[in-house]
Amino acid sequence: MDNSSSVQLQPKKAGAFAKFMRWVMFITIIILAFIFWWKYYYVFGEGVKSGELNYAVKKGNIFKTYEGKLIQSGFRAQGVAGVQSYEFEFSVTNDSIANVLMNNSGSYFDLHYKEYKGTVPWRGFSPFIVDKIITMRAMAR
Repeated sequence: MDNSSSVQLQPKKAGAFAKFMRWVMFITIIILAFIFWWKYYYVFGEGVKSGELNYAVKKGNIFKTYEGKLIQSGFRAQGVAGVQSYEFEFSVTNDSIANVLMNNSGSYFDLHYKEYKGTVPWRGFSPFIVDKIITMRAMAR
């Protein structure tokens, strides 16, 4: 058999539609990744909250996270004789910060936090993540 007369097979080139679809998929993945980052990892706001630490606990079914509640000072009249306190619920991702909070429940804290647009299970239940203790002082009882 003569090799010069055999038909040589060329790899099939992708059509224009296949190239278009690859670009559409690539752009879609980039857009979805940006939206995910924007919703769950972009820091929307930062601030400081002050008040008496009501509780700090570690809880969760699959992801054990630290959660806490700060009772802020300040009152607002609600109706004729009602008084309303402000509560700040937060999550903590740092073990050492969480241990300080859990060991000093009832103390007065100034806590720095970051606010995210959404929550992820391994970060906590709250969109407010405490990342720093600015001051702590014992409450007079």
